[in-house]
Amino acid sequence: MSMVSLPGLKELIESISLERNLPRLAVQSAIREALLKGYERYRRAQSLERRQFDEEYFQNFEVELDIEGEGFRVLSTKTIVQAVDNSDHQISLEEVQQVAPEAQLGDSVVLDVTPDQGEFGRMAAMQTKQVLAQKLRDQQRQMVQEEFQDLEGTVLQARVLRFERQSVILAVSSGFGQPEVEAELPKREQLPNDNYRANATFKVYLKKVSQGQQRGPQLLVSRADAGLVVYLFANEVPEIEDEVVRIVAVAREANPPSRYVGPRTKIAVDTLERDVDPVGACIGARGSRIQVVVNELRGEKIDVIRWSPDPSTYIANALSPARVDEVRLMDPETRQTHVLVAEDQLSLAIGKEGQNVRLAARLTGWKIDIKDKAKYDYVGEDTKFAEARSQYKPEADDLEIEELDYENQEGLEEEEEIFQMSDQD
Repeated sequence: MSMVSLPGLKELIESISLERNLPRLAVQSAIREALLKGYERYRRAQSLERRQFDEEYFQNFEVELDIEGEGFRVLSTKTIVQAVDNSDHQISLEEVQQVAPEAQLGDSVVLDVTPDQGEFGRMAAMQTKQVLAQKLRDQQRQMVQEEFQDLEGTVLQARVLRFERQSVILAVSSGFGQPEVEAELPKREQLPNDNYRANATFKVYLKKVSQGQQRGPQLLVSRADAGLVVYLFANEVPEIEDEVVRIVAVAREANPPSRYVGPRTKIAVDTLERDVDPVGACIGARGSRIQVVVNELRGEKIDVIRWSPDPSTYIANALSPARVDEVRLMDPETRQTHVLVAEDQLSLAIGKEGQNVRLAARLTGWKIDIKDKAKYDYVGEDTKFAEARSQYKPEADDLEIEELDYENQEGLEEEEEIFQMSDQD
């Protein structure tokens, strides 16, 4: 059998395998595919009378690597027929029976169709080189995807490599002893207080493993996702890991709309154990546990509040550190509430540029209006809501559909604004 020589093939496979951290078999597969594309280019150049080959025309061709001999062969599987219409796919029974008398019509034979060394051509060699580079990139992407697919929604240790536009390119690893791969931390997922200098290390939340052939890192990581806060608390608070304390909901504003307002998170916790204080467990003795989380998030303010099945109590807790005098659930269907506070608590309840009440609303899922208790008109507000409810009377036929739409919309809002733990129920 003839063979096209590839000097240094064995060393090439070894070097690519080490450089790109790919198994030798994966490198060999990429080389075979690249050589087959090069052969296709060679055939197209030779068959000038055939303007275009079908996409499936070369499916019966394959490349066989001879690693020890440092070369390759091109083989073609042909069907035995009486009269040949296409010599690439068929061979005559008479020709085959000259070497294999037992051959019959419809059988398949594998033939060596390797071109001569000099005929392969410079253009075919260039095509092979280009395809090999692409196939190796595809192999790497596939390996990264398989390696990190099950790690979506977890936290990884990352190291800053470089900067591209407003994104930070980080090196992350899936585990001890595993090689590092690149991940992208976009501007919107960064924290304003982070210092992304070269080789600085951070904990990042793996949001997404991209599937596709786009350039750049496949891994999208975040420092602003609420999942990072959940992980840090679970890592610091043994009661959460032991499921004695559970995190019910998290609302986070890591990148406030104004530079005059710092990042802030509200986290609601609960427990079924009477003797356990879930808030105290998360804060720790003299704030030791929560301080570790705050330090990792570069000084982000964190409010840990007690979850309650009673909406009024839950809303009052969510507005911490403000003192709430009364919570009035004005319309449970549309989840609107009025929260009454003393005049000296107004600014604290609302927060700087509305941040405190905004996060409380996201945490609880209720629309919260902060009111001065001394100036609050009970009768007037009750009348206003009563009139609004009387004007909105959906037809009986439309009621079920409208309720379904509201539930879907509510679900979308909660999914967008509140990180719910899987064990909430």
